[in-house]
Amino acid sequence: MKHSKSSRRWLDEHVNDPFVKRAQKDGLRSRSSYKLIELNEKDKLIHPGMLVMDLGSAPGGWSQVAGRIVGDKGRVIATDILPMDVLENVDFIQGDFTEDDVFEQLLAQIDGRQVDLVVSDIAPNISGVGAADQASSMYLVELTLDMVRRVLKPGGHYAVKVFQGEGSEEFLKDVRTSFEKVVIRKPEASRPRSREVYLVGKGFKG
Repeated sequence: MKHSKSSRRWLDEHVNDPFVKRAQKDGLRSRSSYKLIELNEKDKLIHPGMLVMDLGSAPGGWSQVAGRIVGDKGRVIATDILPMDVLENVDFIQGDFTEDDVFEQLLAQIDGRQVDLVVSDIAPNISGVGAADQASSMYLVELTLDMVRRVLKPGGHYAVKVFQGEGSEEFLKDVRTSFEKVVIRKPEASRPRSREVYLVGKGFKG
């Protein structure tokens, strides 16, 4: 089977990617784990005993990192439309978190508690049509912010992937209205040519 130039380039990059090799060695589910590790080192987002929500969690790279840090006294509530294998200290709900039944399951799982941290490395299925993909991506991140405003405790934190482009500046302004401090990060494990950045909101105003 012949690969297109771009998919062949992706395969070459992936096979030779130091973060892919490191993830295999460290027993981590994906190279994206290192993005959360770096965000956490810089912004001190996750602590033992925390309740964390991971939106768009499959294959589990971020949930795995968070689950290890929160430990037995903490919990990660993860959700994705795709299946995800079991992880320690993680409860997984398969489905679309924007649908009422899945949202109700998430609320049942947190059982009246407020969440300390909401993280999301979510991305839409890519169609290849730039404007449509950007719109889909912004729609998803806006939905994660809606969730934050419903479940995050005052003083809590939020970390989300955003693709820079149409709508991203407006989204940044919107996040700033809800948090004491917002920073933009480009972790080392984020491919340089990718338009992705991570917004970290600290100190939710509630």
